[in-house]
Amino acid sequence: MEEGKVLEIKNLHASFSIQKKDYEVLHDISFDVKRNETVCVVGESGCGKSVTTLCVMQLLPNNGKINSGSIILDGEDLTKMDKKEIVKVRGKKMGMIFQEPMTALNPLLTIGFQLRESLMLHRGVDKKKANEMAVEYLQKVGIANPESRLKQYPFQLSGGLRQRVLIAMVLSAQPSLLIADEPTTALDVTIQKQVLTLLNDLKKDMNAGIMFITHDLGVVAEIADRIVVLYAGRKVEEGTTEQIFRNPKHPYTIGLMNAVPNVDADEYEFAPIQGTFPNITEDIKGCRFNPRCTKCIGKCFEEAPETIEVEPGHLVACHLITKED
Repeated sequence: MEEGKVLEIKNLHASFSIQKKDYEVLHDISFDVKRNETVCVVGESGCGKSVTTLCVMQLLPNNGKINSGSIILDGEDLTKMDKKEIVKVRGKKMGMIFQEPMTALNPLLTIGFQLRESLMLHRGVDKKKANEMAVEYLQKVGIANPESRLKQYPFQLSGGLRQRVLIAMVLSAQPSLLIADEPTTALDVTIQKQVLTLLNDLKKDMNAGIMFITHDLGVVAEIADRIVVLYAGRKVEEGTTEQIFRNPKHPYTIGLMNAVPNVDADEYEFAPIQGTFPNITEDIKGCRFNPRCTKCIGKCFEEAPETIEVEPGHLVACHLITKED
């Protein structure tokens, strides 16, 4: 594992079993996350974003499994660990911020109890010290009157405050990797901006890496250092934020960009990608995007494209792309 990398996913294949038949949901996914870097994984619902995070967290449902590949966190391959080892890593070395904090926080326990429990478990401190640290972490995430907030229950807080509490809980374990699964989707625009700024600042303070899952390209432009574009369980493009926004190469990435309205223009129209997203059970030969692509050539229907590096750090998997493009 190269120095500076927190997470390295190599040739990851995963599948779900449905009615005793296995269907591949991730095919040969590879990317990494460095310290003090935010990598946004983007794509439509069902493209494999959340499944990738579940593979990293080792939280796949009973009918899911990793078939091959490696997931290396701080030099250790998570796919080779048993359940006891994973429990020690999960929360301490990697933490997850969920889309809806109300489902992640226990509604029957106070904020203070949940924060203290996390600190006592992952940091090995006593109850008194944990309470002091809980106050400090609430202050770090910008929550006023932290002492009184510790006595409250999740339902007594707004959505933005609950999300900050969840971020404080994750950060309190001082993980190397933060996984954020669409953490701003349920928040209004003003609070969304505050949470994104908070995550960016905390990432630098902790020297951690962030794997950020989203379908919102506005959020991507705000927070991403690099972008990984997934479609139907395959990586179709990867590059820096500038590379992807300035010069998208894959027809799917271009379609995603065109689907975002330009609110600065006097007139604009939505340009949705034609067709529908493939079902997990659909057997599509060749490029998985070919039923919706308007630029297909014969090869697209026969074999999956190889990944080509069109410029340093800019990777594309498309038969239309050559190294000279």
